[in-house]
Amino acid sequence: MKTLGLEGYAGLDVRLTKTTTELRIKCANTRDTVASQSVKIKEIKSLIEKRYNFDDEDNKLEVTLKPLPYERSLSASANVETLKLKLLQGVPVRTAANNIMNTVMRRGQATGCEVMISGKIRGQRAKAQKYTAGYQISTGQPKNDFIDIAIRHVQLRQGILGLKVKVMQGTEIQVGNRKLVMPDQVKILEPKDEDPNIQPQCHEMRQQHHDQDQA
Repeated sequence: MKTLGLEGYAGLDVRLTKTTTELRIKCANTRDTVASQSVKIKEIKSLIEKRYNFDDEDNKLEVTLKPLPYERSLSASANVETLKLKLLQGVPVRTAANNIMNTVMRRGQATGCEVMISGKIRGQRAKAQKYTAGYQISTGQPKNDFIDIAIRHVQLRQGILGLKVKVMQGTEIQVGNRKLVMPDQVKILEPKDEDPNIQPQCHEMRQQHHDQDQA
């Protein structure tokens, strides 16, 4: 996380086979990382091999970068790293938080976003500030499926600040080959166009009933 923080580290998938262990690292800036940070990837692989005793024969390690299946502005990890850099550059807390929310809501077209900053923001008294925009689910299994959460810590002169960014991409998201839909979503379909060639049948039905009664 610390090594690939600037590249938009967004998680890790581990796949095991009989002879190999594959680590798939999710990054927002995959192209830039592959082009200019190939040495960094080799260093990560070397450190993992030495720490967990991997070898090239029986237990081989493979490290690959996997791009995000959605836009970078919808990634909570990428946005919390941007927030961290802004605070290190001296940007006011409220300005930095509003900038992150505008990026997520306008550029990413997200359903909801929440930015929480806690610590010694002003003065010696520690407190927490929460900034929200849009709508977010907060309970049940949809919270785990639809909410992307990222947490970071930043060391400033007055102390350590805790940063937390939550992003709800939408009520319908694509996860691999399947599509997740919010359980309480109601979709209203547009009415069908009327065909002018269709004639009403009420008069003909009445005439048939009248003829049957007379018979």
